[in-house]
Amino acid sequence: MSKQLDDWNELAKALEERLPVFCNVREIWWCSIGMNIGTEIYGKNDLFERPALILKLFNVKTALILPITSKAKTQRFFRQVQLNGRKCFVVLSQPRTVSTKRLLKKEGRLGQTEFNSILNAYVSLIMQNSAEMAESAEPEGLIPKV
Repeated sequence: MSKQLDDWNELAKALEERLPVFCNVREIWWCSIGMNIGTEIYGKNDLFERPALILKLFNVKTALILPITSKAKTQRFFRQVQLNGRKCFVVLSQPRTVSTKRLLKKEGRLGQTEFNSILNAYVSLIMQNSAEMAESAEPEGLIPKV
């Protein structure tokens, strides 16, 4: 594990030297996500990469992405899409704000209808979880007293 973290650290240094990549919402890119901890989705191969859907652009340097897995998932946190004729699953529960320097290769683009379906599922998931948290919060709120 520490060897992988060392390798990722070296790659992250190289990525920092890259210029930002121009991308658009709805596109799917191979993204150097890196080595993460716990149940966080991580990249694979030498470039610690996986496909990711560009959900929102904040500016030319920063994007909100949803990672994609090829493993079949049926839980509410996953939405199936077609990527170059193959079934893949967008992971709604693990959005990431990333530098566009992490984007390596454009893989494709979702149609507007398919993208809207994923966007609506993502927003619904966020709003549902927010409502559940608000209902279970202490009267003083979610922030603990110090």
